[in-house]
Amino acid sequence: MSARQNAIFIVTGLSGAGKSLAIRCFEDMGFLCVDNLIPPLLPQFIALTYPRMPQIAVVMDSRGGSFLDELTNVLDQIKPEGYPTTVVFLEASDNILLTRFSETRRRHPLWGEATLVDSIKQERDRLAEIRAAADVIIDTSDLTSKQLKEKLIASFIQTDQVEGSMQVTVKSFGFKYGAPMDADLVFDVRFLPNPHYDPDLRPFTGLDDKVQDFVLSHPVTLEFLERFIDLVSFLVPHYRKEGKTHLAIAIGCTGGRHRSVAIAHYLADYLRRGDTPVVEEHRDIARHPDYYGADQQTRAGA
Repeated sequence: MSARQNAIFIVTGLSGAGKSLAIRCFEDMGFLCVDNLIPPLLPQFIALTYPRMPQIAVVMDSRGGSFLDELTNVLDQIKPEGYPTTVVFLEASDNILLTRFSETRRRHPLWGEATLVDSIKQERDRLAEIRAAADVIIDTSDLTSKQLKEKLIASFIQTDQVEGSMQVTVKSFGFKYGAPMDADLVFDVRFLPNPHYDPDLRPFTGLDDKVQDFVLSHPVTLEFLERFIDLVSFLVPHYRKEGKTHLAIAIGCTGGRHRSVAIAHYLADYLRRGDTPVVEEHRDIARHPDYYGADQQTRAGA
């Protein structure tokens, strides 16, 4: 995986044009993000954070009041310093902005005694100088939220950074304790041969070699894993393409100690080999050690 490209994005533009979505997109890609920073603080903020934080995105807009009028002067100050800054200006047609404010019922930042139509016109006039100084102008009138996110990623984010942006959590659990509430995908492996019925295996868990060898030695397990890995390998890139930043895969057996743990550990290892960021959890592995004889096994092995 290559190093991340240094970049400082200054996101500005019309209210309702999609700046909040843009900053969330950058945040999902691992950028240090600040919303509603007033321009006079920008030079100090960059000097403090860059290059320790090599990827930064800030939103500065009309919510900053009269401070926003200083943005072009501030940009003139920092550009000679050689910072990798890009000013992204988001805009949309008046009709689209009216529709969006009507749907969200949010207050326009310039909406005082003037109507919403007049507020939009005032903001457009006020930001004309900033728009002229922007490096990139994006008209979001015909873009859905998903399309705007795709456009930002395609324009500004490295491919390998996008591929590494989705974290996968692989979690084992026991159905007797209930399925995890945060799981996106739940798989039941209670059909696999159960090491619980072997007194020599019962005290151990699916993280121990002897239980893994038992679970993974059966033809039905090998056939299941072949189909299971194929399915997960098919799904992960499609979830990533849809913009999902976290995928939780839960694998359950009866008690969450043997079969589900061994299968979840196998899947987590497989995903790590493909450079997918993985968190491996075994929710119920430590429940009721007396019942399984785990304490006696620990003392015997001590």
